[in-house]
Amino acid sequence: MKKSFSLALIMILLSGFNLQSQNADIRILRDIHLPVNTGLDRSMKVVSGSVLPAMIITPVSILIYNRQTTGSFTEKKEPYIIAASMVASSALTIGLKYGVNRTRPFVTYPDIQQRDPHAGPYSFPSGHTSSAFALATSLTFCYQKWYVALPAFAWAVTVGYSRMRLGVHFPTDVLAGAIIGAGCGAASYYISRKLIN
Repeated sequence: MKKSFSLALIMILLSGFNLQSQNADIRILRDIHLPVNTGLDRSMKVVSGSVLPAMIITPVSILIYNRQTTGSFTEKKEPYIIAASMVASSALTIGLKYGVNRTRPFVTYPDIQQRDPHAGPYSFPSGHTSSAFALATSLTFCYQKWYVALPAFAWAVTVGYSRMRLGVHFPTDVLAGAIIGAGCGAASYYISRKLIN
């Protein structure tokens, strides 16, 4: 009797917490998304659209720079660490998207507009945010300079904001994407250091 009462109490508390967090999720999203500002929306589309080019251009340009300065593609490992972090975060994010199957906010809530026509069917976690934070974190670990870290993370945070502004992600999607991306960036760096040593 005591066990069943305790289990019922835990279930009630968890469902209440889930409801509260979901309410906070949509409330924050509405605060970010609903004020009409077409200029801001256009710039947020550009920021969101910058992720894929940045994922390709950053490691390739570092690779070319290393080749020019050292005469070798393989002497310095930074571009491989950065690329590995983004591949890992993308794989993890895609796996979670199809495992969780969370619908986009504009599907669930009619007042949220889809301002990014290229959004896929699933919302959790944010792939753009995950990739941006993987890139920012791995760059920061590889170069460890404030003038690398500051713009990289400012861009990554703006990417996360843009996904909510465009109505394609809940705040928890963006938070999960940031954690996954930062984790993959750090893991890629530390694993590569262990392997190199």
